[in-house]
Amino acid sequence: MKPSLGIRKKALYTMFALQAVIFVLIGRVFFIQAFRGEELQALAFEQQTRDRLITPNRGSIYDRNMVGLAVTETVASISVIYAQARGDLPGVARALARELELDEAELLKKISRRVALVRVAQKVDVEVAERIRRMNLPGVVIDEDIRRIYPFGFLASHVIGFVGRDNQGIIGLEAKYDQYLGGHPGRILTETDVAGRDLPHGRQYRIPPTDGYDLVLTIDAVLQAYAEQTIEMLVREKNALRGVIILMNPQNGQIYALANKPGFDLNEPFTIQSPELQGMWDTLNQEQQMNALNQMWRNFAINDTYEPGSTFKIVTSAASLAEGMTTLDTIFSCGGSMTVGGRQIKCWRSPRSHGAQTFLQGVQNSCNPVFMSLGEKLGAELFHDYLMRFGLHEKTGVDLPGEAVGIMYAADKIGPVELATMAFGQSLTITPLQLVRTAAAVINGGYLVTPHVGMRLLDSDGTIVHEFAHEQGQQVIPTDVSEMMRFILETVVSAGTGRRTYIPGYRVGGKTATSQKLPRGSGKYISSIMAFAPADNPTVVALVLVDEPKGAYYGGQVTGPVMQVLLENVLPYLGVRPVFSEEELATPGTAPVVLPDIRGLEKAEATKVLAEASLGFDVSGNGNTVIGQFPIPGELVNQGERILLWMGMDTQ
Repeated sequence: MKPSLGIRKKALYTMFALQAVIFVLIGRVFFIQAFRGEELQALAFEQQTRDRLITPNRGSIYDRNMVGLAVTETVASISVIYAQARGDLPGVARALARELELDEAELLKKISRRVALVRVAQKVDVEVAERIRRMNLPGVVIDEDIRRIYPFGFLASHVIGFVGRDNQGIIGLEAKYDQYLGGHPGRILTETDVAGRDLPHGRQYRIPPTDGYDLVLTIDAVLQAYAEQTIEMLVREKNALRGVIILMNPQNGQIYALANKPGFDLNEPFTIQSPELQGMWDTLNQEQQMNALNQMWRNFAINDTYEPGSTFKIVTSAASLAEGMTTLDTIFSCGGSMTVGGRQIKCWRSPRSHGAQTFLQGVQNSCNPVFMSLGEKLGAELFHDYLMRFGLHEKTGVDLPGEAVGIMYAADKIGPVELATMAFGQSLTITPLQLVRTAAAVINGGYLVTPHVGMRLLDSDGTIVHEFAHEQGQQVIPTDVSEMMRFILETVVSAGTGRRTYIPGYRVGGKTATSQKLPRGSGKYISSIMAFAPADNPTVVALVLVDEPKGAYYGGQVTGPVMQVLLENVLPYLGVRPVFSEEELATPGTAPVVLPDIRGLEKAEATKVLAEASLGFDVSGNGNTVIGQFPIPGELVNQGERILLWMGMDTQ
């Protein structure tokens, strides 16, 4: 009996439906294989393996002479795999707590969580890790890790910065160049069963890490150390709030030293250094503690702005000479004050006055009315234009994070009073580094430079991977004006307010400043001096700045002698030889002496040798034996110069 038509139709529909399902399944298999195969294979691999990261070696940071400022040492990290350790979790916790000096109850609670892997300790000394390895504890995994070491502790702390527990840069160069220093982590992949246990015959895959590049700086560790000791002594002697010294090559913007004091220990960056805060630290809440740490880490040279005062007169001088508003012999008159816009603005010498004087004498005397008159001649628009030309409205471009930028009036907001005060360095703020960059342009032929500390990158073999290029910026004043400014500023040191910076045998130029902090009348000042040498072809420009010195506060009086001592040591180190005039050689106590080698001598004997050579000394470090000296033996130095002695044990 033949099937009915209805049955045949039903069978046909069923066959078509089955064929459609088969075609859909084939299409689905093809789609998965062709388009999602790699993705699903990767997911399966991830599900069937356990993944542990291998920390790469972080690149070192070196000074310009390849002295290690930030280096990496090998340590270990300790982890526990729950699936393998669950048979004896209390025993594992007890053994690890004893070796790692952890709380046993807390550790047991931590490793009892039902997760694939728990990291219980990082930065573990290799010796401790090896002891744990020999215990052969179930589920305990020991991986290679790294620890960042800063051999010189406080040295260049605000510049170098530090890393966190994950070896990622937090501040300073460690943060700025993290992408180069950090490298890329590797991985260890282990085949496991569904419970996370190692398969008996499973394979292990190791993807090696890529180490970070080494960073070579323009910083010179010797100059940095000397700058830090110098500004630390000044801050301490003047009981000041803080201080800064910057040493830079004005021709190319390479920073030799950038010292902030107070500083902090890079190996203990979360340890507050202020004795006052240390005494009340436990009474502060978490936010207050974090604010205090952030203040300690601030790099005053680039993170904060201040009114520069009379050092800013170099801008007004350069602009006025470039625009033909004055010559060296143009006569100005100082009556002790000047009335501008109905307001009497005093000269620093008030109630006395400088009387009639040439422009050259006005700069030497740092006479405010001279610069108020020049500001009036230039006019608000042209004066503001020069501020823009010198880049004072923008960041310097230094390769350090968190750079601030100057604050100043827009051209249409500059009235007569604002113009007068801005002309001698008030009513605008800049960073200390902005001032140094401006000074460099004034004395180097008129060209803006980019201050920088990063010089090159090296791979693990020492091969140069990249040189950081910093092209010369635009010319902001003519070359002849720059030459004239060098001459003018040299006379400020030889015959003006910068006389305390004069060094026999060296041509030094500079400008002092005494900035009154807001609010006016608070009795708080910033004392500073900018100087450069040799005056005819500068190889270094320097800034010494101290914030809120107690007692005497005039820039020339407070920072002038400090700059003198600083340059007396820096210039010979940079290879700048003194050239004495006949007059200088004829002056008693001026003739140079050859610095004796006192390394290895006991302190008493070294002191006697230096005294016989008419030389003074400053001491750094502990111990009774001279293990180093600066300048180096054989250098030609001036009588009366102070030699820096590093003291230690005779075995160092």
